[in-house]
Amino acid sequence: MLSLLALPEQDGVPLTSERMAGSVNTNPVVIRRILGQLKKAGLVEVRPASGGTFLTRQPATITLLEVYRAVEVVEAGQLFSVHDKPNPACLVGRHIQSALDDTLQRAQTALEQVLAQTILQQVTTDIAAKALIS
Repeated sequence: MLSLLALPEQDGVPLTSERMAGSVNTNPVVIRRILGQLKKAGLVEVRPASGGTFLTRQPATITLLEVYRAVEVVEAGQLFSVHDKPNPACLVGRHIQSALDDTLQRAQTALEQVLAQTILQQVTTDIAAKALIS
């Protein structure tokens, strides 16, 4: 979604949730929910009455880690959610969280390091390059 906002062809033309939804083949309501999260994080400005959505900063200054944290669907610092009330009588259920904690934390740290080193401008540059060859 943010890549759409960052592409040069947008140049001041309002990008509505309907246009974004068409690009990613989803319902505009889903897009508006995500845009609300991005707005709360200060990454986008949403103008009322179909005024569209705009980035608040240049794509070269927005990391994918900022985007990830803005729209994170699980608790902060968790790669994904593990069932929090497993059956204590079950051998697996009783120990799965503690067995995976270290592995998941290392994966989370690695993910965040890569996202912190990747800027939105890199993504849009890659999209433009791929568009030229397809």
